[in-house]
Amino acid sequence: MSISRRQFISTSAAAGTGLIMSSLTSNANPIMKSSQTGYSLLIFATNWGFSGSWDEFCSTVKKAGYDGVEVWWPSDEKEKPVLFDALHKHDLKYGFLFGSGEKDFTKHEIQFKKQLVDACKTKPVYMNGHSGKDYFTADQKEKLIVYANGLSAETGVPIYHETHRGRALYSAPVTVELMKKIPGLRLTLDISHWCNVHESYLGDQEESIALALDRTDHIHARIGHPEGPQVNDPRAPEWKQAVEIHFAWWDKVVEAKKKAGKKMTFLTEFGPPDYMPTLPYTRQPVANQWDINVHMMEVLRKRYA
Repeated sequence: MSISRRQFISTSAAAGTGLIMSSLTSNANPIMKSSQTGYSLLIFATNWGFSGSWDEFCSTVKKAGYDGVEVWWPSDEKEKPVLFDALHKHDLKYGFLFGSGEKDFTKHEIQFKKQLVDACKTKPVYMNGHSGKDYFTADQKEKLIVYANGLSAETGVPIYHETHRGRALYSAPVTVELMKKIPGLRLTLDISHWCNVHESYLGDQEESIALALDRTDHIHARIGHPEGPQVNDPRAPEWKQAVEIHFAWWDKVVEAKKKAGKKMTFLTEFGPPDYMPTLPYTRQPVANQWDINVHMMEVLRKRYA
């Protein structure tokens, strides 16, 4: 008897429920029983892949149990009041992504600065920079980061720079060189990108990773692997090693924040197609993006509360 792709997926999911639920959930045990006064954990949701309105998104996020959202700073002036109305209505905190797609550095710098200045006026919990381009010179990258650091000191808004493919901090060694030149450089760690860029779990770059973890204030909680920035479903048992390696990195950051009594923020950022693998011909996602992100949020909450 033949079955359709949809039937196959449903049957396979049902048969593997025990394995799926036991893989990621095994990491839900707290790593530390106590923390210094001042430690707090905030977990944010992404609207990447969400097709509804701002109000629908914020309502869904709140019901799921998130503390807030991380979204791109809107370029449309008419969109901004709609977004803030939804955030206030649903009592959600917010952080903003910012950056520029301009390949010319002068144009890139203008757009980079404008987004940053405008967004900081709204006093977000943090700003997360898709800073620069991988092909910009070291001096150009440094110029952007130093400007952001100065604005952070002026406004009191934490400004982080993401370890992201195609951006200034696209690789571990490039990031290390910038960290050495710029003592105030603070990171959004999305180490899944580095797993992909270096085609490894970075076991041969332990000193570089240790320095990056020490500079990290915000984490994008996506699980990558040597051949890609996102596993198809971190709950699946075949990704146990990848999940445990990422949690070991994150543990070190959170432990430092707990001991210092500082704030720790996460974004659950498993993405939709084409980050999410799909079946050929139909482009049907092989897993549910929203369910994965919510499950990751729940695990983070239990492990790092």
